[in-house]
Amino acid sequence: MAVPKKRHTKSRRNKRRSHHALGKVSLSLCPKCKEPILPHHFCLFCGTYKGREVIDVMAKLTKKEKKKKEKEMAKKEEAKRPEEGKKAKPLSLEELSKK
Repeated sequence: MAVPKKRHTKSRRNKRRSHHALGKVSLSLCPKCKEPILPHHFCLFCGTYKGREVIDVMAKLTKKEKKKKEKEMAKKEEAKRPEEGKKAKPLSLEELSKK
């Protein structure tokens, strides 16, 4: 087993370790759900990669989580198309009196 002949100084040790620092993680946005994801990875929130569905996220959820996720997705769809949700026809006087 090798044993060093002389002790290395703290500065020499720290110089050697100067390249061990962690770098910043670069995140990109998912084009479908706009969640931050790692580049070249599929989205964990919607299960898509390069515009196509790779995994079925809903199949892995429990019944309670599935219902919650469906509500979130429905809200996002409504937020994308606000004019479609407001096309309800106005009520007439007869319909108002029934309520």
